[in-house]
Amino acid sequence: MKASRSHEEAMVALLREDPAFANEYLAVELEEANEAGGQQALLRALRHVALAQGMETVAKRAGVRRESLSRSLSGRGNPTLETLLAVLSAAGLRLAVTRR
Repeated sequence: MKASRSHEEAMVALLREDPAFANEYLAVELEEANEAGGQQALLRALRHVALAQGMETVAKRAGVRRESLSRSLSGRGNPTLETLLAVLSAAGLRLAVTRR
C-alpha cells in the first residue's frame, strides 16, 4: 500500500469530492498564466478537472477523441481555443474575461 500519493492524484481526488472547487482552482491558474506565462499550469489544472470528471466523459461531451484530449492537456499540449472552450463547457465551466 502506498504511503502517499502524487500531487495529481490528490488534486483529482479533491476535485471529485468538491466539484465546485474547479472554478476557484482554474481561476487561480488562469490568473497565474496571465501574469507569469504559466500556460502549462493551466493545462495541468484543466487536465485534473477532466480526470476528476472522467476523461472519456469530458471528451465525449466536448466532441473530441479521448486520446486527442489527453494529448491536448498534456505537458506538451497546445490546444486550440476551440478545444479549450469545448473542454471547459463539457466540464460545466466557461471562460470569462474581466477588466483588471
